[in-house]
Amino acid sequence: MPAPTLSERLFDDDDTGEIDPFPLFEEWYVEAQLSEPNDPHAMAVATVDAAGLPDVRIVLANARDHRGFVFFTNFDSRKGEELLANPRAALVFHWKSLRRQVRARGPVEIVARAEADAYFATRPRVSQIGAHASLQSSPLDRKSTLIAAVDKLQTSLGEDTPVTRPANWSGFRIVPLEIEFWKDGAFRLHDRVRFSRSTADAGWSRQRLYP
Repeated sequence: MPAPTLSERLFDDDDTGEIDPFPLFEEWYVEAQLSEPNDPHAMAVATVDAAGLPDVRIVLANARDHRGFVFFTNFDSRKGEELLANPRAALVFHWKSLRRQVRARGPVEIVARAEADAYFATRPRVSQIGAHASLQSSPLDRKSTLIAAVDKLQTSLGEDTPVTRPANWSGFRIVPLEIEFWKDGAFRLHDRVRFSRSTADAGWSRQRLYP
């Protein structure tokens, strides 16, 4: 008999062994890739402004590993300014096709320049140019103004000049201190398990929660 998967062990009340939530997330993500119609790596990210008022938006988690979940943005955007001022965030992946969600929260760090450069190099050329042309989160009179700025940069650069990463464009890594896995259950008797740790270097503990 094959060994149970991490997903099978997660909601087994008799299983008291250690489970690393990051490989568990990867098991769920593989299933999401097969069933989600669009962007299984989309996640909602919540931040707060200087007055403590929350903001939330959908971004793409374009990198993830045992250190956390990474998304890229303009530092001058609202979320960029909020995270630079208060480097803490919460996120949620919601895979409606699977009736599952994963929540996490913790401190935020800026990724290394080499990591940001490497990801920027994988973006389509027009997206690279758009990162230079867009004054993200600033008022825009009309869409044609942005298109004209992109066209102007394309013309000035030509087709062969590499597009370098803007200095104010990089990635934020959310380093989870909590990760919660939620699975839909009949009659709203859902399954919830929360992993928590005191610091990024500490071991994980897990606790089943009432739905």
